[in-house]
Amino acid sequence: MFRNQYDTDVTTWSPAGRLHQVEYAMEAVKQGSAAIGLRSKTHVVLATVNKASSELSAHQKKLFKIDNHIGIAMAGLTADGRVLSRYMRSECINHHFVFESPLPVGRLVVQVADKAQVCTQRSWKRPYGVGLLVAGLDETGPHLYQNCPSGNYSEYQAFAIGSRSQAAKTYLERKFETFMECTKEELIRHAVFAVKESLQEEELSSGNCGVAVVGIDEPFVVLDPKTLQSYIESLETGKEEQQTMEETGTDDRQSLQVQHEGTGSRGISVGAGDDSPTDMET
Repeated sequence: MFRNQYDTDVTTWSPAGRLHQVEYAMEAVKQGSAAIGLRSKTHVVLATVNKASSELSAHQKKLFKIDNHIGIAMAGLTADGRVLSRYMRSECINHHFVFESPLPVGRLVVQVADKAQVCTQRSWKRPYGVGLLVAGLDETGPHLYQNCPSGNYSEYQAFAIGSRSQAAKTYLERKFETFMECTKEELIRHAVFAVKESLQEEELSSGNCGVAVVGIDEPFVVLDPKTLQSYIESLETGKEEQQTMEETGTDDRQSLQVQHEGTGSRGISVGAGDDSPTDMET
């Protein structure tokens, strides 16, 4: 059986029990530029890789403010992401108008997941080809959620989606146990370093990445390029200092080894002199 016999309609199941149209939407997320999220006890930070389609064009916006306490980062088709962001803003406004209180983050994520899942069972609709990282703060504390085009959602301590996000995931998995006690500045530095890992050979700058943060008594805000560049420069400075300390430590160890070898050789010669026949006769 050929795949193209079963991928013309989102409601057509293949003999293997797969919905190919949904898998295509999930592949669009994997092909999009990376988005990264991590949280502590007080803050949630989102970071994205900004890539332009050509040298003559500007990059598309990947970070969106939904409400004062909620923001999103997206990977995949940004057109679909803008549709979902507009829906999320409407839900926040309606909830605040009716209940005079901010919409809980978990409830909004469930509503978006339900909206995405409807597109997997209606033949006249296609799945949204975008993955979302939702950062928010409510009465229970900071939260970081991931929404999938299939309608699934999960809450994470730290996560990365998009193209070449595996390197960022590896870094986050290695460091996530320290995130809960991090300050706002430390959390942003971790996010910037994770973006740098996903860029691999490309040079990190405020032009090819974006960072947003939300925290207790702090509304969701996207960092301006000047502030972001200062974090990048501090990261580079810290890396240079660490390399210098490592090189200095290596030099110290080498000098100590040389001194130890010299002392050992002198000790052998003295011992040989003590045991020599001449000394014994004397």
